[in-house]
Order: sequence, then structure tokens, then C-alpha cells
Amino acid sequence: MSENFSRRYFFYGSLLAGAVPAVGFGATPSLKAMGYKSPNEKLNIASIGAGGKAASDIAGCSNENIVALCDVDDKRAEATFKKYDKVPKYRDFRKMLDAQGKDIDAVIVTIPDHMHATAAIAAMERGKHVYVQKPLVRTVWEARAMLDAANKYKVATQMGNQGYSNEGTRQAAEIVWDGQLGNVTEVHAWTDRPWWPQGLTTIPAASPVPDTLDWDLWLGNAETRPFTAGGEGYPDRWGYFYQPFNWRGFFDFGCGSLGDMACHILGAPNLALKLGSPTSVECVSKEGTSNIQFPKKSVIRFDFPARGNMPAVKVFWYDSLTENPKIQGVPAGELLGDLPSRPSTPGQAPAPPTGYVGRVFSWDRYQEAKAPDAKLSGPNGSVFVGDKGMMTTGTYGEMTRLLPVSEKMRDYKFPEPRLTRSPGHYGDWIRACKGGDAACSNFNNAVPFVEWMLLGVIALRVPGKLEWDAAKGRFSNNNEANKFLKPVYRKGWTS
Repeated sequence: MSENFSRRYFFYGSLLAGAVPAVGFGATPSLKAMGYKSPNEKLNIASIGAGGKAASDIAGCSNENIVALCDVDDKRAEATFKKYDKVPKYRDFRKMLDAQGKDIDAVIVTIPDHMHATAAIAAMERGKHVYVQKPLVRTVWEARAMLDAANKYKVATQMGNQGYSNEGTRQAAEIVWDGQLGNVTEVHAWTDRPWWPQGLTTIPAASPVPDTLDWDLWLGNAETRPFTAGGEGYPDRWGYFYQPFNWRGFFDFGCGSLGDMACHILGAPNLALKLGSPTSVECVSKEGTSNIQFPKKSVIRFDFPARGNMPAVKVFWYDSLTENPKIQGVPAGELLGDLPSRPSTPGQAPAPPTGYVGRVFSWDRYQEAKAPDAKLSGPNGSVFVGDKGMMTTGTYGEMTRLLPVSEKMRDYKFPEPRLTRSPGHYGDWIRACKGGDAACSNFNNAVPFVEWMLLGVIALRVPGKLEWDAAKGRFSNNNEANKFLKPVYRKGWTS
């Protein structure tokens, strides 16, 4: 493939040999062909990944039929395997899809980022609907491949960025479209991640592979390397050196803090400002650099051109913060980060406060959060800066509110809805699988968003201002940066 890969001429091809169902594709036709009579019937769902975040994704879809589970780490998946003790278990998702393909309608993909595209496209080639955890993929080439596959095989899709299904994200968009902020020319977004090690410069000595882990399958399409459990002085809060969670910090496996949190925190700005593709991206500062991992701390700037009646906008991303950033014009103490649920009786789920259903703004809840003894989570959120006003949101668009809150929000009435409302993040996808409306973060929405976020991942590796040509799918001023647009898969994992 040439360096210039526009979507118009882009085609991924078959990653794995997979039988294409004779009945044709599409949410409604394929389900009817499988024997479905109405959208109320249950889907047969398989999951590639069963431990960690995959466990909660499976739980979110547990009102449907969970028919197969796959995980390369028996220990990590133990609780889920025990819960679904009668369901067939696999380590290799290719064997699962081959063995049970005819019994599977839809597939959850919740594994390390570097394997998302390989697994998801293998499922889509077989006509399976897919739910894929954020940040969807690790490279721009894979993102476009995912979109091409979804549209080619006409399957229902959803990326796992819950905020796109939340009420607050829609409120943020409708406030902007209602003109409350005027012309928005800056967005600031921040996170307390990474919680995992980044900036490491050496790899500890090899260790024996645990009997419960298939290390070769965990590596998948990535370059072969020895397993290591870590070493003396290694910050092992999250387990072994690479897994089960630390992979996020490595160039070869994850996307750093951007991959973990930007698909959440920047979701409201992306939707509200209809961002599209940036013209440039630059890492303007970083600390603790490494040749194998993302830096310990960074600030990234994205520049977007004017869009319709919206002016050009600068988007700043800050990570590894221990407190909310100080942004000019924002009153002190009003960026509260994520607001926790109210305390509850042990063993019972917390009851949502009045007026807080769907994490929407509540004056009373906000006052509670400002109390001296309030326990708030780490700094995560965003601020929109317009020429008529300012607005802030939490990680998932929750508690969307105008600033200053004391002046703007006591009696504020949110604009009339313009966007459809979600039945819930997983329900969103399940409804689409059964022939209903497309999910809020289906790949036609998710891929353009993920693509510009992934440009920031490259900016963390290549210094200087990178000029992006979206039509050609390449940087116009830096061939070194272009090398990171497409992954290199090891033999046996490509067609």
C-alpha cells in the first residue's frame, strides 16, 4: 500500500480466511435469516476478552445470550469463566469464530488496543455485529479499515466510549448549537491518567510465562518478545511488565492516556463542535520520554479549521494532572472533576440524586460537591471557551454546566432536544444489532473522531508541528510521522 491512502481508494482486504454467510448482510436481513422474528428476541453474543474491562462489557450485555467466551489469560478471566461455566471457552478467537460462527450474532472485542482491528474485522467478515472498546484501534490505517469493513458487511457497530450515549454530551452539543457560548475558539481537556507506568526506558529480564497465560496469543500481531514479570524497583501496581493493564503505556500495544481517556473526555467537544479533521497537531510539551513508551506527562495541541458557521478552534489536551488546570477566565473552584454517586447502604447500589438521572446537572448535587468534605475523583474534564460564554463537562459529559455556575445555572433551562436520546450505552448497540437505529458511537461516527485523536498519539513520538492532509491520509510535512500511520503485523497475522 502506498503512503497515500484516501478512504475512497482504501480497502483492507481479508485479515483472516472467513466464510461469508450466503444470506447477505445487514442488521435486519441477517437477523431474519438467522431466524429472528422481532427486535425483542435475544442476540447470541460472544466475547473476545473475558477479564478486566471485558467482564463489565459482558455484564452490560448479559440480558442477551452469552454463547462463547475467549481470553488468553485464564487467571484474568477466571471470574467470568466461572459465572458462565457452561459456555464454551477459547484462547484463540479465530478458533472460536470458526467453531461457533453459525451460532454467533454479535461479538464484543475488549482486549489490548493492538489486537482490536484484527479481531473485529475477523468477526465483521463473518457478518457479525461488533462492539469494540475505545480507542477502537491503535493506528489511522486500522481505523479506516474498520470503517470500510463495517460498511462493506453492513453490520451494526459501536465503540466503547460511554459518553456518546450519555445525556450530558447531548446537552453540551445543544447548548453550543443554541448559541449560548457564541463562537467557540478554544477547548481545554485534561486527565489524571496515566495511572500505569510510562516513560520507562529499560525492559527487565525475561521471566517464565505463567501457566495460565498464552503469551504468544497475547502478543498476537505484535513483534515477538520475551515475557517479563518486571524486576526490582519496577512499579508493579498493575501486575506484570506488559499485562494485564500496563500495555497501555507501550507504543507497540496501546495509545497512552489519549487512548484511555480522550475518547471519553473529548467526546462532547467532538460532537458539539463537529470537529472533523484537524489541519495540524503538535505535542507542545512532554516530560519523561522513552523509546518504548509514551512520556510521563504531555500537552498536545490540535488545530481545526472553520466548519460551516463555526470558526477555527484550538483543542488542548493535558495528561498526568494531579489537579484541575488553571484556565484563563474560569472562576476558581468550579472545575470539580468527576462527581461521585451519593453514599449508599453497604451492599446496595447508590440511589441517583433528584435531578441527576443520566448524570445531568443538578444545582443541589453541585452544592454538595463543593462542600469542604466532598470526596471527588481525580481531575478529568473539559472546558469550552466562546466569545459569549464558557461551559464545562466531566469525563463522560456528566454535569454539563455553564460558567460561572453561580450566575448561570440556578434557574437554567436546557435547550429543547435536537438529538435522539440513547436507551443506554449497551442497549444502544443491541438495538442496532436487532435492526433499530444505529448506535450513537457507530463506526461512521467513531472512526473520524478516533482518527484525529490518533494523530495526537503520533505527535507524542515525532517532534514538531505535523500538518495533516485528511484527503490523502498523510502528513504533508513529515515522512517520519507517516511511518506510524500503519502498523507492522508479524507473519501469520495478515492475509
